[in-house]
This record gives sequence, structure tokens and C-alpha cells, in this order.
Amino acid sequence: MSVLRAWLIAVVMSGVLIASSVPVVLLSQPAAAQVVETIVVEGNRRVEAETVRSYFRPGPGGRLDQPAIDEGLKALIGTGLFQDVKINQAGGRIVVSVVENAVIGRIAFEGNKKIKDEQLSAEIQSKPRGTFSRALVQSDTLRIAEIYRRSGRYDVRVTPEIIEQPSSRVDLIFTVEEGAKTSVKSVEFIGNSAYSAARLRDIIKTHESNLLSFLGNNDIYDPDRVEADRDLIRRFYLKNGFADVQVVAALTEYDPDKKGFLVTFKIEEGQQYRVGSVDFRSGIANFDAGSMRSYSRVGVGSLYNVEAVEKSVEEMQIEASRRGYAFAVVRPSGDRNFESHTVSVVFNVDEGPRTYIERINLRGNTRTRDYVIRREFDISEGDAYNRALVDRAERRLKNLDYFKSVKIVTEPGSSSDRVILIVDMEEKSTGDFSISGGYSTSDGALAEVSVSERNLLGRGLYAKASVSYGQYSRGISLSFVEPYLLDYRLALGFDTYWKQQKSNSYTSYGVTTLGFSPRLGFALREDLSLQLRYSLYQQSITLASAYNNCNNNASNASLAFNPTPAYVQSVLGGVDPTNSTSSGVYGYGCYGDGESSLPVRKELASGATWTSAIGYTLNYNTLDNNKNPTDGLLVDFKQDFAGVGGNVTYLKTAMDTKYYTPLVSEIVSVIHLQSGILNKIGNDDLRMLDHFQMGPNLVRGFASNGIGPRDITYLNYGSTGDSLGGTKYWGASMELQMPFWFLPKEVGLKGAVYADAGSLWGYQGPTSWAATGEVNTKACPTCGLQYDDGNVVRSSVGVGLIWASPFGPLRFDYAVPLTKGKYDNVQEFRFGGGTSF
Repeated sequence: MSVLRAWLIAVVMSGVLIASSVPVVLLSQPAAAQVVETIVVEGNRRVEAETVRSYFRPGPGGRLDQPAIDEGLKALIGTGLFQDVKINQAGGRIVVSVVENAVIGRIAFEGNKKIKDEQLSAEIQSKPRGTFSRALVQSDTLRIAEIYRRSGRYDVRVTPEIIEQPSSRVDLIFTVEEGAKTSVKSVEFIGNSAYSAARLRDIIKTHESNLLSFLGNNDIYDPDRVEADRDLIRRFYLKNGFADVQVVAALTEYDPDKKGFLVTFKIEEGQQYRVGSVDFRSGIANFDAGSMRSYSRVGVGSLYNVEAVEKSVEEMQIEASRRGYAFAVVRPSGDRNFESHTVSVVFNVDEGPRTYIERINLRGNTRTRDYVIRREFDISEGDAYNRALVDRAERRLKNLDYFKSVKIVTEPGSSSDRVILIVDMEEKSTGDFSISGGYSTSDGALAEVSVSERNLLGRGLYAKASVSYGQYSRGISLSFVEPYLLDYRLALGFDTYWKQQKSNSYTSYGVTTLGFSPRLGFALREDLSLQLRYSLYQQSITLASAYNNCNNNASNASLAFNPTPAYVQSVLGGVDPTNSTSSGVYGYGCYGDGESSLPVRKELASGATWTSAIGYTLNYNTLDNNKNPTDGLLVDFKQDFAGVGGNVTYLKTAMDTKYYTPLVSEIVSVIHLQSGILNKIGNDDLRMLDHFQMGPNLVRGFASNGIGPRDITYLNYGSTGDSLGGTKYWGASMELQMPFWFLPKEVGLKGAVYADAGSLWGYQGPTSWAATGEVNTKACPTCGLQYDDGNVVRSSVGVGLIWASPFGPLRFDYAVPLTKGKYDNVQEFRFGGGTSF
């Protein structure tokens, strides 16, 4: 027993020694939910205690477990109302101790000159009378710096300063060191062989800095703009047959020596393809795919153009929807032939998923009414989802020019066959106030003040008022357009105007016009539109007395030369009242010393004339750019019929066609054709004012109103009279426009060489006038208006300088006439342009 006892004692002692040398791990059991009788809030001043308690809601039986307490603590800190939060637990009592954040009393900005306080205040999240948060202040500091970087100032430094005030208030001051503007010093391209760097620079929005950069901001480095330029370059290549093009990278590097960014686009062009064949296939029963051929804009032999393919897909899909195939989807495919460099295009019409639009949600339109946006959609809630119609709506919304950005995305609906369209928009200013000035060799100096609004009252209405005052012309005009009449895609417009054209070196008379013109326009297709109009206007002629003093009165001693009645009768062709058979040598009826032409004086004596006319304009436009076109066709066909009331009757027809096509090395060819005819209706003579008047608008190198029939009644006295105009004209022009490759593209200078030809003839206005002091043709058959009306082809060649300047478009032309009429007026140099500021 003693041995056993000793062994047991030894075992116990060794166990004690082992236990004392090894740490003991305690496995804690999950704390049981405790019953909370009270939640005490301490330290709160502005925040109600009940608000704090609401973050700690006991469960059934008043029990609150540790995870719920931790969750409430996180949520309370997440409110941003408190600088510190502590929780103490004692039995059934929880004490929540809080230290509230201060309240911002004032926010100020110092050192900012380039960006206004209002813009910065709108961008930051900290607000006066809001809760102060250091994390939020840090975020605002970064946001202000980002705004400056977007405006090209990468050296900006923003320092926040917190000034303590009584009653737990602080003032927040952001001190800004703006730094110099960081611009783009060079834009280069790697891998481009089909198009020069200058041509590609014309495509992108990012421009190199130059002497005129202070008038714009496209030379400021903007990473988002550079990224968008990658897509512009890619789209340009895809449009011109390079189906495999890739813009691999847009590399940007800051050069401290040049103090600006160097931007380099790396391009892999691939081969240029043409369309080898176009085929149509249908996977829908009873649907004739061949019927879609007329909606294809892709032609065999033409350059493969992705934009033309996309437009074809859109029109085909919309047409299929109109025929009752609401879920039809047109998918293009292209099979490349690498040897012949052709693409076989196949348009596949298949049944798409049966998806419906559940809702169309609009976001960001704080000013524009919802219906103004929704009416741009050809689909509505409950209709079949059609991506082509959604893309068309997005394009229409962008073309409204009401928004900085428009993006339509889809979200899942309440079921698998429902989608929600989300229209995200950012509105921009749609009002314009401009003061513009200009000068031209025909109109002299001119200034205009105008106020316009493209989105009046947020209803999508357009209104404009302008006042112009110039050396030879002045006027007032008011315009209003309702683009959706009675919720149809019909644009109803009204124009009211007053114009005064004063006499100048080209015309001896002035014309005052007061008019009103309602019009109705609508699109027949994306590239074809029709406008109907009615015009009601009053015209009257003003004439200086020196141009209307036909002198056959010997008693008028105020004139330099007072011919006797006998001289007027025997030499000038005056008619002796006592001898109705008498006639003179020249048959003028009075002494001519610079009087206006007979039709002008007759119009003056007739007083104001009212014209009431109805007309229309058919417009076809496929230009790639309306402001600076390089490719496409523009056709205007106009007709006006006067005689719906008023004092004048005629039918006037005019057609104007311009065709742009790019040639080589950025040279653009412009072919301009125009023609017109004025038809007399009834037996009355046409007014001279209704005739076509032509000059450099038909053939350059001639003065305004310098071409066509002209009064030569007083030619024997050494001068010709007024231009009378004609009833028929035609014109043709061939022009080559090219950049100056040795100048930066941003300068905006282009040169032009051209050849013009045309003619104006067919005067059908008054040639006699039985009035006091004028010719009585019954007694003097050879007397009356003498004029030259030869159908002579006028032609010229010339050069031009076109400048898309920051001061507005300017053009200088020097043209030399090759052939002309005997009495045409030549003006070899011509200048015109203007600006807005």
C-alpha cells in the first residue's frame, strides 16, 4: 500500500507540474442575449436621445444580443453625426456615450480665380449648417483638385483649414493654389499610313496648344476626352473600310521641359476592304428577307462602312416592326476575303427574345419636362423591346442639344421577360445671348444682338429675338418654333421680321420689308425633310430725291442743267402735249443726270405692295458634318406661289445642290449646282423686286447684283443704270478645298481653288410708264426702258482663303472673270465674316 500511495502521490505531483507549465485555453461560450431594461444616452446636444436609441432595438422579450449591439454601433458611427461613440453595459442597462461632430457654420474658398465659388460649392459634399466630418472634408479636397485637373491645371494644391467657433461650430476654408494651365503640347500617331497625322488630328477633340488656344479649351489635357478620341479614331477608320482597325493605346506623358502633356495614339490599321456582296437571309417563317434590300445603305463595290451597316440594320429592324414582327432582330455578319480585300455582308433577320418594356424611368431632367423626353421615343411602356428604336431615341435626345450627356441602359424588370429602360441625362444651359459683328464688301459693317432659348420653359420650345444694325442694312426679327404640334412630329414655326436694305454702290434704291411667315416642317426620313410655309409681307422702295428728279422743267433753277421744253422735245425725245406725233432723238422723255431706272421709279410711285405666297422646301441631307462637311450630298428644292391674295402673282422655283467628296491628302472636292426660274402668271408684268438678282452668289469675281439684265437707257450719258434681275438662271461651280499642311490644324486655315460658270437672263418687268414726266409709249413707240438682256455665259477662276477663326467664319476670295456680259460689274476681291462674343 505504501508503494501504491507513493506512486499516486508522484503522479499527482507530476500532473501539477505539467499543469503549471502549459497555458490553459478557455473556450468562451457565446454570450447569452441579455434583457435590456434601459438605454441611457450621454453627451448628445443636438441629436435626440430617442434617435440614438432607435439604433438599438431589443428583440422579443426585451433581449438584445452582442451582434445586435455591434450592428447598432456601426450604424450609429456610419451616420457621420458623431466624432466618437462608446458603449458600456451593466446588467440590464446600456450606456451610449457620444461625442457629436461640430456643425459647419460657413464654407469659403480662397485663391480660386478660374473657377467660381458657386461651381465649387455645388461639387463638394460638405454644406453650411451640415455636420462636420473630417473624412468628408478630405473627400471634398480631392474633388476640388479633380475639378481643376479637368480644367487642365495639374499643379493645383488644395488645403482645407478648420476654424473652431463657439457652440460646437466650425468654419471650413479651402485654400486653392491654382497653378498654371497644363495643356497638350503635341498629339502624335504611330502606325498610321492610310491617313496623315494632320487628317487624324482633325477627327479628334483634343488639340495641340497654339497661339489662339486662349480662346478655347480643347488644348487642355483631359483623360476622358483622350479616351473618347480613341473611339473617334476607330469609328473614322471603320467608316472608311478598315474593318480590322484597332486603336491599341492612347499614351500620355507629362514633359516637364515643355510643361505640358504629350499624347500618342498607337494604331493598327489593317487592310482596307470593299463590299464584295450583300445578301439577306430570314429565319422567320413567311418573312421575305429580300424585301429589306431597299433599306440597305450598303452597296457592292463601295468601301466597307460600319456606319452604313448600322443605319441599314436600324432601318430594317424598324421596318420589320412596322410589318408586325415586333421581336425581329437584324444581325449583320461579314465574311472577309483577305486576298481580294472584300467583305461579304449578310443581313440575318431572326426572331429575337420576347421581351417587353415594363417602365421607362427618367433621371437627371430637373428642368426639361418628362413628356419632352418621352416623345422622342417611338416605343412606350408595354411595347416590345426593340434595341434599334431605343438607339434612335438616344440619338434624338442627343440631337436636341438640351443635355451634356444622354445614356439609355436597361435593368431587369419584375419578370424574366420584362426590362426597365433607364434614361440618364445631365442638363446644360440652353439659352444664348450673343453680340455679333461682321463686315462684307456688299453689306458693309453689320452688328447684331440676339437672345435665344432652345428649351423654353422646359417644354422644348424654341424662341429667338434679334436686332441688327449695319451700314447698309438693319432689321428686327422674332422667331418661335413648336417642334411637336399636337404631339405629332410636326414642327410649327412663326417668323415676324422687319428689314431695311439701304441704297449702296450696287443699288440706287432702298427696300423696306415687313413680313410674317408661319411654317410647318416634318421629316419624311432621317435624311429627307419637307417644309410647308405661307409668307405675307409688304415691300416698299425708298429713293433719294437726286435719283428721282427727272428734269424736263425749264423753270426748275435748282438743277445744274435745265433743259428747255424744246430741247427735251427735239433731242431727248420728250412729247409735246400740243404735238402728239413729235419724238426726239433718244426718246428718254427727260434729261437724265443719274436717275434710277424706270422700274424703280414706277415701283416707288405705286407705293407699298403686299405679297401673299404659299410654298414648300424639300431638303435631302447626307452630309457628314453640317458645319464643316467633307462628304455627302445636300439638295434644296424650293417653290413659292404668290397670288393667294395680295398685289403680286408669280411662281418661283429654285434648286441648289452641293456634293462633297474627299479626294487625296485631305483635299475635298465641292461641286455646286444651282438653277431657278420665275414664271409670270396672268398678264401683269412681274415686279423688278421679284426677279432673281445674282452676283458672286452665282459666279465669283462679279459685284453684288453685277450679273444679268441691266438698264442702259442713259448709256449715251456715260453710265449704266440699275440691275434689273432675270427670270432664269443657272450656275455650276467646282472647288477644291485643302488645308495648309505646314500649319497646325487647330489654326483652322484652308485654301481653295475654284472655277465658276453661270448666267442670268429673261427680264420680264415693266419697260414703260405712262406718268407725268415719263414716256408715253403710244405717242413715242421707241421710247421707254432700254436694257441689255443677253444670255451670256459668265465664268471665272479664283482662289480663296477659308478661316474657321475664333472670331467666327471668315472667307477671302480673289476671282478673275474669264467671260462676262457687256455691262456686267466686276469685283475681283470679296471678303465676308463675323463673330459672336
